[in-house]
Amino acid sequence: MTRDDFAAHHRAAEPLVLFNIWDAGSARAVAEAGAKAIATGSLSLAGAQGFDDGEQMPFDALLTTVRQIAGAIDLPLTVDIETGYASDLEGLVQNAVQLRDAGAIGCNLEDRVIGTEELREVSEQCDRIRAVSDAGLFVNARTDLFLGPLMAGQDPNREELVEEAIERAAHYKDAGAGGLFVPGLSDPDLIRSLCDAVDLPVNIMRLDGMASNAALGALGVARISHGPGPWRAAMQMLTDEARTHLEA
Repeated sequence: MTRDDFAAHHRAAEPLVLFNIWDAGSARAVAEAGAKAIATGSLSLAGAQGFDDGEQMPFDALLTTVRQIAGAIDLPLTVDIETGYASDLEGLVQNAVQLRDAGAIGCNLEDRVIGTEELREVSEQCDRIRAVSDAGLFVNARTDLFLGPLMAGQDPNREELVEEAIERAAHYKDAGAGGLFVPGLSDPDLIRSLCDAVDLPVNIMRLDGMASNAALGALGVARISHGPGPWRAAMQMLTDEARTHLEA
């Protein structure tokens, strides 16, 4: 499948649903469930290998896992590489090429500065999106306006944040982004406003209490991902089962 073919799966009439995985075994399980594509989550991928999120997993270890996943499935694979494991464009391009060669067709690329509460300037992030896109990957441009340390307990469902996301999305599209990822946004009216105003497929991360996939599609959402939820649920089930048997 080409990058254009993968891009064609992003449509509001039938949102692309990504049940995020963390290794080759979980990728096979989700593929067998009928997935159209496979996506990693950074926290899940790192956690499954014993690392913390936030680019604490070595990039070589990430590439090894990506190769294993790609070798176990016959579906397009998109990988969450957080901020790209590089502060400079040269390093970012090298990482993008290695990721592509490992079997990924796309990636998430965040606009925050790793380890801080800051977002990158729009022009700088556009340079980074352009570099990764030129390396051949479908860039799902993630904005951390609605999630993470930037929120610090605040309500992310605010009109001013949506307005800023709309502005960033226009620049990100011009830089070559294939989609806009807005994890943390959950208010249906604000989601609709964003989708109506943005000329990119919008990716929402499923949170507790959200509407059905079809209802989100009706709001204009073209991609629905699950982030670390599947991994956390699987690990909790494993812990519960282990406790039951160890205490028997």
